Amino acid sequence: MQNIKIIVATHKKYQMPKDEIYLPIQVGAEGKEYMGYQRDDNGDNISSKNPYFCELTGLYWAWKNLDADYIGLAHYRRHFTLKKHVPKDENEKFDIILSKNEIEEKLKKLDILLPKKRNYIIESVYSHYKHTMYIQPLDETGKIIQEKFPKYYKEFENLKKVTTLHAFNMFIMKKEYLNRYCEWLFEILFELEKRIDVMQYDNFHARFFGRISERLLDVWIKTNKLKYEEINVIEMQNINKVKKCISFMKAKFFHKKYMKSF
Repeated sequence: MQNIKIIVATHKKYQMPKDEIYLPIQVGAEGKEYMGYQRDDNGDNISSKNPYFCELTGLYWAWKNLDADYIGLAHYRRHFTLKKHVPKDENEKFDIILSKNEIEEKLKKLDILLPKKRNYIIESVYSHYKHTMYIQPLDETGKIIQEKFPKYYKEFENLKKVTTLHAFNMFIMKKEYLNRYCEWLFEILFELEKRIDVMQYDNFHARFFGRISERLLDVWIKTNKLKYEEINVIEMQNINKVKKCISFMKAKFFHKKYMKSF
């Protein structure tokens, strides 16, 4: 039987899965009131970077402090599920979250589980980022990869062609892979931190480290030719898809950048 832990990144009190594999973690906990969850500001941690690194402060904590055979990342408002039909009721959604038994069955055949790909259809992953965010941090990330990890640069450049990515920084993977991925990822992001002044951006756009890492997961997986399976992601809170689509089109055709999360 595998020891599996999926951290659930959250910054507020919220209903959590009851399965023992899930570990709610209060991200950006440094200086904040205790909410009853595991905090990301003890042990080896980067909790203070949360305003810029988002859920990655939770990932860093898990990488450095959590002992398990497999480690995953989910969000208080996003979880994995094998079900295709999603109920509208928020409480009922918690009944179909991926369970330990389901994960163990999947992991008999492979070492990584990823969310279903997001498809931008009419533009590349790179151009979507350019239209919705400020492109300088992503371009500087490419320079860092070219300098420090050149074998990954081809797949990074491929972001200018592909229209799909595994989003949300969500995954479940063998700890051996997690160690390799995090060592690579955080070396890039800490170097990026030295080169880009976050203070030039507002609070929303200063969170580019978390967004860039979403683009880097596929770069790492494809370069290393790792096998994975995609599973569904369930949104615990209903999203205004019409509003999101309108914002997407405004960004694409009128270069109106996003100003808040959806």
